[in-house]
Amino acid sequence: MTRPADLPIRVKFFGLMSLLLIALLLASGLFIYNRQKEFIIRFAVDNARSFATTVIETREYMSSVVRGEPEQNYNLVPQVVATQVAKRVTQNSKFYVRQVSLRYRNPGNKPDTYETKQLQYFINNPKAEIYDIVQSGEISLFRYLQPMRATASCLECHGSYETAPDFVKKRFPPGHYSYNYKVGEVIGAVSVSIPVKDLYAQLGANLKLDLLFRGMVYVIVILVMGFIMSRQILNPIKLLSERMISVTRTGNFKDKLPQKTRDEIGMLIGSFNEMMDELSSRTVQSKEADERYRRFIEVAASAVITFLKDGKIVIANQKAESLFGRSRQELLGESIFGFLEEGAALKDRLSTQAEFRDEASRQIVNGVGGKRTEVEMVLSVSRTDREPMFTAILRERRG
Repeated sequence: MTRPADLPIRVKFFGLMSLLLIALLLASGLFIYNRQKEFIIRFAVDNARSFATTVIETREYMSSVVRGEPEQNYNLVPQVVATQVAKRVTQNSKFYVRQVSLRYRNPGNKPDTYETKQLQYFINNPKAEIYDIVQSGEISLFRYLQPMRATASCLECHGSYETAPDFVKKRFPPGHYSYNYKVGEVIGAVSVSIPVKDLYAQLGANLKLDLLFRGMVYVIVILVMGFIMSRQILNPIKLLSERMISVTRTGNFKDKLPQKTRDEIGMLIGSFNEMMDELSSRTVQSKEADERYRRFIEVAASAVITFLKDGKIVIANQKAESLFGRSRQELLGESIFGFLEEGAALKDRLSTQAEFRDEASRQIVNGVGGKRTEVEMVLSVSRTDREPMFTAILRERRG
């Protein structure tokens, strides 16, 4: 399984950018949702307050202007007029408005548990308004209550039994709690409610559209940034990587990369081209030096063998062919230690010494057919980038 660190830069870039933008999209979506949720609550409160104020103002106005009209037309009773006005102003909305009181006369207008609790709260806090999200069974409701207080005109019908109009006396006997109101007393409240799902329906639609729009913008940003990133950074780096692999495999230092910019990537490509020039020059010099060395050892009067630390022969001249009794092709790759009687001792010495100094010694060379030749061997070492190389000059001893 490929590790994330081993994935191509392009994949990691697009992956990280996608994760980052998704996180930003979710964060912005959550922020927008909360902002719109607050806006929806303020919208509900403002509308509920407007409805409640309209009902209360209508009730107070009717209470102050009507006199004997309700005796002939019950629909002109202030409470009835306010109820009808509430129905009309909310008929095109999801809001439900009604008047509630702890002194309810119609069992159908009995306040529910939440309204009862708030009406009791209004007794000591008559200037407050209450709103909240409450659970009613499986439905969440936005609830709003604004208290109604008795005015002087209210007492014309709800003062004492003796001063009340006849149509009120006919409906409510002496001692009924519809009498004995006091100015400023909380006599009920306007209750406004609306299902939360109706409030948030528009919020959900707006949120989906907003997230869709933002998502499209983020996708465009990723594509544009990806195009710029690929063109300006990833493609040049990929080309540089492929060129380096090609150089490693072929040893061709001539082909250079085009340097189109002077930024960090352009400077990197420029440095690579300069390095190719330097390597090409050094390769030429190395080849020329090797060729001179080979020509030199070919004309040498003695056998010359160049070998690695493990004894593997890499260069041999014509005199070495005669000394060992083998062709140059047969010598290359063989171990020089196998041709020397003291080869094992020499091998141990070369493998154990940390620093080798040039030395001269006498050796016996075992040639073809058991031929033994005594030689003077001068051994020198040269350092390379990888491992030391040893050159042995073998001169036959005579007489």
